Amino acid sequence: MRLGLPLLIYVMASTALAGAAITAVLAAGMDGWQPIVAAAGAGALIGIPVAIWATNQIRNLR
Repeated sequence: MRLGLPLLIYVMASTALAGAAITAVLAAGMDGWQPIVAAAGAGALIGIPVAIWATNQIRNLR
């Protein structure tokens, strides 16, 4: 399997998800580095199935 499209989608999805999670953590008033790092890590992990799903949706458009 070529990794071009899934990797590109993962980079975009994980960045967006991590950014949204970090924004939510900061808006909730959680200070310190632990919640921020946990939110960024969660965004990176959730980005994997999102990238796989989006890649499959794009490839099934044919």
